[in-house]
Amino acid sequence: MRIAVYGGSFDPPHLGHVEAAKSAARSLAPDRFLIIPAGTPPHKALAQDSPTPEQRMELCRLAFSEVPGAELSDMELRREGKSYTYDTVRQLRTEYPDAELCLVIGTDMLASFEEWYHFRYLLEECTLSVLSRAEEDGGLLRGKAEGLRREYGAKIILLAHEPLEASSEKIRERLPLRAGEDLLSDAVYSEIIRRRYFGAKPELTWLRGKVMDYLDEYRVAHVAGCENEAVGLAQHWGEDPELAAEAAILHDITKRCSLEQQLQYCEKYGIIIDNSEMRNKSLFHARTGAALARDLFGIDDTVYEAIRWHTTGKPDMTRFEKILYLADYIEPTRDFEGIGELRALAYEDLDAAMALGLKMTIEEVRRAGRAVFVDTLDAYDWYNKKEK
Repeated sequence: MRIAVYGGSFDPPHLGHVEAAKSAARSLAPDRFLIIPAGTPPHKALAQDSPTPEQRMELCRLAFSEVPGAELSDMELRREGKSYTYDTVRQLRTEYPDAELCLVIGTDMLASFEEWYHFRYLLEECTLSVLSRAEEDGGLLRGKAEGLRREYGAKIILLAHEPLEASSEKIRERLPLRAGEDLLSDAVYSEIIRRRYFGAKPELTWLRGKVMDYLDEYRVAHVAGCENEAVGLAQHWGEDPELAAEAAILHDITKRCSLEQQLQYCEKYGIIIDNSEMRNKSLFHARTGAALARDLFGIDDTVYEAIRWHTTGKPDMTRFEKILYLADYIEPTRDFEGIGELRALAYEDLDAAMALGLKMTIEEVRRAGRAVFVDTLDAYDWYNKKEK
């Protein structure tokens, strides 16, 4: 039996790791292929904001699910202390005394292999399966392999592999900058954004693509317009334009949902609806949308509250909340009497624009013969008094 073992901190597991695993699976054709995330790597500390071992295990499950025959093992995560390959090989050798153990490593690891903990034992018990570029085989790599064979009787296989240039450290640096998505599988990146591991912020093009599935044709143009307006207002009033874009992209994520779907979201997220809200089903999407956006994309409280209040408004809103409320109201696809005045006012006096916008909303609702929601009335009273 041939057992391939591919370990690493996988913090996070990226496309380079996945491609390496695929190359090893093709070349070695193992009977079993174990992917083993390290618990506490001996040679480096995990990043301070890294996921827990269980969370890294889930990221690895998502990342390596497309590698044929790959099995995820938590043996090192369950083990206390530092994750030495020596301990893992000893455990595997006990369980599989007659198996060929192929240790999959990179060229840099082979170069420093004599520094590994109990490396002689590893050379005795394992076949080193080194992922290498073709052009490297004739140089230092081949010489290092020959040296280990001569000195220790090492068993070494050079596996042809064209590596994808990716580094977990570099990806961790890029994630808070709304980048790094291109070096991760969509499933892994989605989970990182959902949990906001490593201080990650969603890449906005990626986020727009994800939200498209939740929008009807008309809503796509509206959301794009709202995003542009929110970014403009944020830049004008000194708020984070990228955060404003994030809020605008997500603000109508449940707008097209039926009443039944809205109520299902309310039950799922523990949203309590009173009688007045039940009579105004168009208001549901602000609350359910904020909850769904937090569940799927890990939005922070600033974005959550802005989405939560973007339809009715409320007294004493934050500047960020007012920006989203007004961007939704005055974006370029909107066309109604008085919108020119409201657009101009939004860039001159946010509170005066809120008072005017809320007044327009109240008048429109009453003309339609509907009851005005209490939060909107309270908000108008607050801003109207503030202006006076």
